[in-house]
Amino acid sequence: MRTKPLSLTVVVALLLAGCSGAKSDAGGTAPAAGSKGTVNLAVNPWVGYEANADVIAYLLEKKLGYTVTKKNLKEEISWQGFETGEVDAVVENWGHDDLKKTYIDEKKVAVSAGPTGNTGVIGWYVPQWMVDKYPDITDWNNLGKYADLFKTSESGGKGQLLDGDPSYVTNDEALVANLKLNYKVVYSGSEAALIKAAQQATAQKKPLLFYFYEPQWLFAKEKYVRVKLPAYTAGCDADPKKIACDYPDYQLDKIVSKKFADTNSTAYQLIKNFSWTNDDQNLVSDYLTNQGMDADAAAKKWVDEHESTWKAWIPAGS
Repeated sequence: MRTKPLSLTVVVALLLAGCSGAKSDAGGTAPAAGSKGTVNLAVNPWVGYEANADVIAYLLEKKLGYTVTKKNLKEEISWQGFETGEVDAVVENWGHDDLKKTYIDEKKVAVSAGPTGNTGVIGWYVPQWMVDKYPDITDWNNLGKYADLFKTSESGGKGQLLDGDPSYVTNDEALVANLKLNYKVVYSGSEAALIKAAQQATAQKKPLLFYFYEPQWLFAKEKYVRVKLPAYTAGCDADPKKIACDYPDYQLDKIVSKKFADTNSTAYQLIKNFSWTNDDQNLVSDYLTNQGMDADAAAKKWVDEHESTWKAWIPAGS
């Protein structure tokens, strides 16, 4: 996600404000929580990321005896935490070649810890009922003639393209301008607000063109169809101001501080070994979002039912 740089004062304040210690309740033969020290996990603002972090935190605490501190941070601020020493791991990174260049290649304070196993997809979507009624609406070339359908009080007489949190990875303002579409990008402000708008668009048959992404539990509940933008080709998004192509698929990965990696601790090894599927993540996200479970309960349910998956993440001899 491309965000504006923040002052050091703001960064420090946000880092402090975002800290929340995850409690431990190790039982049975599990090691006592805290006996191995503390792991600082960044938690970025979408439920799929939370699912990764919750399962990793649960295993670090219950199986390996660490204390985990979760820090609710936007993406760019999370990376700044590698330099300050306040973040050990980002456990779902979407691309960010710019941040990798700065913090991995140039400052050398972070390293890649390998893929999460998830494929990330970003695109523009409409509800299935709109495709049934307007079959050609999924071709971006036809969006112009449907702009009036998507007008809202916030779109200034243009069609509305609804985005989520402004800090998310998005090329949408450039796409609207460069494809010469009579639309305005409006930010809902959060993942929850974006999902609510999508659900209302289906339930109330309200026209909606919106930015969305996978993995996401909502796709298992309701049907949305992706709009075909000009095909992505390597390098077509190199200049953020000139982008006129679709989003690439992202092989999501984990980034950790170099200091944390250099310890080669069992905590680092578990995070490096962590790899699951979009279905796994969506399941935990559903527990968190729709079944009223807190982080510990959601992680415990998944861990109890998927030992064959997570057992391979536990370092040998632990």
